[in-house]
Amino acid sequence: MKKPKRHKFKRNQQKKRRHQKYSSSLSAMAWRAIRHFFIVKKRGRKRKHTPRAILDGIFYILRTGCQWRILPPDFPPWQTVYSSYRRWTKNGLWKRLNDTLRIRLRKAVGKKKNPSAAIIDSQSAKTTEQGGPRGYDAGKKVKGRKRHILVDSLGLLLEVKVHPADIQDRDGAKLLLNYIKKKYPELVLIWADGGYRGSLIDWVEKNLGVKLEIVKRNDDAKGFQVLPKRWIVERTLGWIGRNRRLSKDYERQCKTEESWVQLAMISLMLTRIESLKEAA
Repeated sequence: MKKPKRHKFKRNQQKKRRHQKYSSSLSAMAWRAIRHFFIVKKRGRKRKHTPRAILDGIFYILRTGCQWRILPPDFPPWQTVYSSYRRWTKNGLWKRLNDTLRIRLRKAVGKKKNPSAAIIDSQSAKTTEQGGPRGYDAGKKVKGRKRHILVDSLGLLLEVKVHPADIQDRDGAKLLLNYIKKKYPELVLIWADGGYRGSLIDWVEKNLGVKLEIVKRNDDAKGFQVLPKRWIVERTLGWIGRNRRLSKDYERQCKTEESWVQLAMISLMLTRIESLKEAA
């Protein structure tokens, strides 16, 4: 009597596991929205792992915060996922993808392609033993880095800049805003909190031709107070913080941390686009 061939059963089980879905995995609708960014020329040997499966692995890392080497076997090997992530980070894919989805969402709600107003803020995050540039934020009492972001009136990401936490908000804002006028020519107003007052207001007007308006807190108010326009960027920082990879700054390079912020917004916007299509 012949013994059953177990290797076939094993291959089928592995195939089923590869198609297992997590909450972080791309839906069919979300994949259709971005798949044209990942079209490859039919040259050389056939790919063993699809770009969609690799993206699912990247979004799993983003959502759960797990290490690359302990990526579950339901995804392609961690070396494949990591090398693809690094290649797409270096060629600026996340930035292009973020810009494309933001424009699509703005048009979907009846807004222009480029914003005329934006909001700026920063968030200090602790770093780990990985190394790389870091500093001490005496105001927040945090040793690590700052994530400086600029968002539109919908809270969607326009620009992000990560730098050591010992750089003051006024100086960090210059690193973030230095080239925005070329990219967003219609931008005329930026809202900010009191940490950006002083010489930065004149610098922004002189170099960028944009008005920097400080949203002040009412001195008579006690406890928490929702500030006009400021709450939009704070909400975006809250959205970003839902991803455990961004609970701390685990990266050695600031550019890598910027890519994770962009990926967090890409994931959010894909969910928004999917919900708009379902509602239509």
